[in-house]
Amino acid sequence: MIESLQGIPAATVALLSRHQLLRNLVQRQLIAQAVSEEEISPDDLEKAKAQFLQQNRLANEGDLTSYLQSQGLSQVDLLWQISLPLRIRQHCLSHYLDKAEARFLSRKKQLDQVVYSLVRVKDGMLARELYLRILDGEATFAEVAAQYSEGPEKASHGIIGPKPMNQAHPILAEKLLSSEPRHLLEPFPIEQWWLVARLEQFIPANFSNAIAEQMAMELFDESIQQELTRNMTELFAPPAAAQ
Repeated sequence: MIESLQGIPAATVALLSRHQLLRNLVQRQLIAQAVSEEEISPDDLEKAKAQFLQQNRLANEGDLTSYLQSQGLSQVDLLWQISLPLRIRQHCLSHYLDKAEARFLSRKKQLDQVVYSLVRVKDGMLARELYLRILDGEATFAEVAAQYSEGPEKASHGIIGPKPMNQAHPILAEKLLSSEPRHLLEPFPIEQWWLVARLEQFIPANFSNAIAEQMAMELFDESIQQELTRNMTELFAPPAAAQ
């Protein structure tokens, strides 16, 4: 268990748990413990502080003092909070960047993005009619979607994306993956809907610096979640029976 949490009275633990704050506290403490040794340059910290003050419209020392009092924070607490995202990023790059490419390769299909056109209606016969109108050039996909679609894509004239492929329904994702761009798919059912779809663009994910950093952050988060589960289990484990 986290050493700093061992001295918390049982009544306080119970109160935090009742208000669903305990798990969040343990998670935050695990993160703080993991990144506490990371050193942040004075210049980076000063830039982060200036950005924080601007975002919170704290124009002078009086504003800052009032803010600290309202939040129950000290200057030291504030500097810690401001530096925390920098510490986390530095920790991720130092400890997980070498594993980022392997994770990217395992997650690539989920990171690939698509742009597609979609019309969804509840009437299968109407879906067939709309499909034929688009196919025969009697109307554009955008016109049909704006007039007939019963989903949120109606507002965007049927265009969805760019979005990760795994955010689409599995049946729709499979059909899009096996389709060629601009090929109109025949109507098919998903749950209570009939869909007409067309792949507009497939955008494969590339292992860029930004993606590498994202993968490192995900690996760090996974390690924290594992530790969180272990610590929560220990907190609520029944006491060992006396020998």
